[in-house]
Amino acid sequence: MRITIFGATGAVGSRTVQEALSRHHEVTAVGRNTTRLQALARSMTTAGGGAGASGAGRRVLRVRQGDASDPADVARLGRGQDLVISATRPVAGLEDELAIAAKGLVAGLSGSGVRLLVVGGAASLTLPGEPGRLLVDGPGFPVELRPIALACNEQLDVIRGGDEVDWTYLSPPALLEPGVRTGSYRVGRDELLVGPDGTSYLSMEDFAIALLDEAERPRHRRLRFTVGT
Repeated sequence: MRITIFGATGAVGSRTVQEALSRHHEVTAVGRNTTRLQALARSMTTAGGGAGASGAGRRVLRVRQGDASDPADVARLGRGQDLVISATRPVAGLEDELAIAAKGLVAGLSGSGVRLLVVGGAASLTLPGEPGRLLVDGPGFPVELRPIALACNEQLDVIRGGDEVDWTYLSPPALLEPGVRTGSYRVGRDELLVGPDGTSYLSMEDFAIALLDEAERPRHRRLRFTVGT
């Protein structure tokens, strides 16, 4: 597959690039910072994901500067691709960029036939056993995370409004951190997944696996789904 990944230099984005390369997809890694893009390319080359022409056993990585909030950039970098993955994540204080980027992605891919797979947030998931009560409104939700949580909810609303885009939105568990690649995860729809120990967790490495599994075998077209241990 030919895959463009926006937010490729971030924590989730870089792991998604690595996972896609390990499966021998042709990856176009997109970011706004050229220095970070060059560092990503070097790290992937060191890990065995070097650039070059496609072929048996050859992994293809191209890095391009671009902005997911710019429909022209999205259209240009999505042209000829099978899939666009968005793993953008704004810094604190700029949470409104998330919905702006979602609007750019929808506008840039509208009517193109290119699939869109979006890394979203967990805040809009319902609490286990409490239909209609969102995680962000639950007891003990951290006040400092509320701005990004509400921004993720707005992001989801924008994506759901993309009537001419073949989209999928993946919500992470409550806790998504760098960890171990186990290859194991559970799949849910709109309810937060909680493990036997009462925690909602998945490593970023396994989250990247879930993203690429959905990319290769779409099961949630025009739907939101979630994953967890």
